[in-house]
Amino acid sequence: MKIVEGTIALLRESKFFYTITVDMEGRYSYVSPSYDAHFGFLGKSLVGEPFLVTLHPDDGLICAEVGAQSFVEPDELHQAVLRKHDGNGGYIHTHWEFRALFDEKGDPEGIFCIGYNITEHIQMQSLAVRRDEQLSEIGLMQAHQVRKPLANILGLLNMLDESSTIEEILHLKNLLLNSATDLDNVVRKIIQKSS
Repeated sequence: MKIVEGTIALLRESKFFYTITVDMEGRYSYVSPSYDAHFGFLGKSLVGEPFLVTLHPDDGLICAEVGAQSFVEPDELHQAVLRKHDGNGGYIHTHWEFRALFDEKGDPEGIFCIGYNITEHIQMQSLAVRRDEQLSEIGLMQAHQVRKPLANILGLLNMLDESSTIEEILHLKNLLLNSATDLDNVVRKIIQKSS
């Protein structure tokens, strides 16, 4: 029994995990102190408030679907990623597990949810995707845009070996300068893309 009491106390006092229960009318019947601290408003507890007040408007349907599924499969945990108001006009991303609650007669009583903030994880995933896109772009630039002026330079150097007049050499020198400038510009673009 002490283990159960300790676990309940840990969840109730956790600064990392949020625990809530929502009744069958869609109102908070319990919110952990950390949930109230992060998502409550004007110092007032969220208990009794509709659970939708803390959600991004597009995420209410997700809650309805996952909540309904919790009653269809009451022995399973059901997961959802939901956006919650951050108190500054934006949203944070949270990950939740839902489980249906039943009273002594077996009638539906509400839903218990445990969740935590995954905003940093989502931001890191987004950054990784952007970096992958940048690397692909740089790879294409290197494969196509770098090769052209480099091939020109190599070809012009071969032609320089076969040149016999000063005019030919000066003309090839100008072409080499143009190709070197093109190559320099491509390298600068690659540096810009990578920073």
